[in-house]
Amino acid sequence: MPKEKKVLTIGDAMITMNPLTTGPLRYVSTFERKVGGAELNFAIGCSRLGVDTAWVSRLGNDEFGRVIYNFARGEGVQMSHVEFVEGHPTSVNFKEIREDGSGKTFYYRTNSPVLTFTKEQFTKELFTGIDVFHISGVFMAIDPQNVLLIQHLVKLAKESGVTVSFDPNLRLKLWTIEQAREAYTLLWPYIDIVLTGLEEIELLLGYSDQDSLATFSDQHQIQDFVIKDGANGSHLYSDGKWVTAEAFPVTPIDTVGAGDGFDAAYIYTSLQNLPASERLRVANGAGALVTTVSGDNEGLPYLAELNRFIKSESVIER
Repeated sequence: MPKEKKVLTIGDAMITMNPLTTGPLRYVSTFERKVGGAELNFAIGCSRLGVDTAWVSRLGNDEFGRVIYNFARGEGVQMSHVEFVEGHPTSVNFKEIREDGSGKTFYYRTNSPVLTFTKEQFTKELFTGIDVFHISGVFMAIDPQNVLLIQHLVKLAKESGVTVSFDPNLRLKLWTIEQAREAYTLLWPYIDIVLTGLEEIELLLGYSDQDSLATFSDQHQIQDFVIKDGANGSHLYSDGKWVTAEAFPVTPIDTVGAGDGFDAAYIYTSLQNLPASERLRVANGAGALVTTVSGDNEGLPYLAELNRFIKSESVIER
């Protein structure tokens, strides 16, 4: 039997307080407790699609930490690289959702548990049996030491023959664009798959036209350079050509987590060696489904659900 593909990711997780009413946060008085975090969302998205997925993290040794641990374990995410630590409270954020489905996030993650990581804790053994190592800019934005840690990990991954995927996932409330550019410059030579939004790559590189992005991709020997453009669909530069896939029409309720769902589905299709156009199409479908449900990861689809949606191409309202 063929070896089952396996994905690894690293990052912080948070308790997300979802507003029960829309509008500016200062007028919202009731919230519902959820679990969030870009890298954890990605891990859950992969797991729901049937991918063997492991998550590396640290959680506060508190009630919120146990909520996150139990939730992720219940979603089938492998938790052998997750530990509880003292003196570092589990991170929290509050979401603001406007009437059109757009939103903002307010972070409270100073002294995050992931700050207890050290480079010395990680060796090439971490990547034994791993096919894809997925990283996100969110983890690096939390603290400068995480930039050095990620640089160490991507080097180990490449030495181990592991594909590295990267979502810049800019969080300019956590660091400046200059800091992000400097950090990402260290990473581009190690990246095989880029999964970025159109606006954020414009901020990072100063351009977003396809000719310039193709040149950048070729210079850094990036295998797949993927542009996520919301309702305008997505684009992929690979093997010297661009491929485009249209977005699926949905009525968005909450756009948070859509990019993570897209990433998970794209990596799933890459592991299945699907054609470029189909990789985009499946990822577009996953991203669309996430927006139809309130919450960071509640809308991440299972494989059967995603297949039904893509094949029917119908508008989902729920």
